[in-house]
Amino acid sequence: MSAANKPNLNPRIFWDIRFDELDYEKYANFIIERVFERGDVEDIRQVRRFYGDEKVGEALTNAKWLASSTLSLAKAILNNENEDYRCYLLKQSNPTHFDY
Repeated sequence: MSAANKPNLNPRIFWDIRFDELDYEKYANFIIERVFERGDVEDIRQVRRFYGDEKVGEALTNAKWLASSTLSLAKAILNNENEDYRCYLLKQSNPTHFDY
């Protein structure tokens, strides 16, 4: 992973940090999760090209939290099941209160 090949991501995804100082290797999991949560199709393609599907899959399956829509997208891209995701298992072990 060289700096010359780094993904061309939209800075709006990282509105709360200094985008120009982002370390793509040190914070790979954070970047992958954030792009899948807030990025568009092109941002996701850039991350997959840069990190590869193995690293993307590792980051997403080990994430503590993903939105339901992000989980569905990850499952479609990586061709796996809910039970493969840490966030899904954590959600199942911590159910919310029953709404009357």
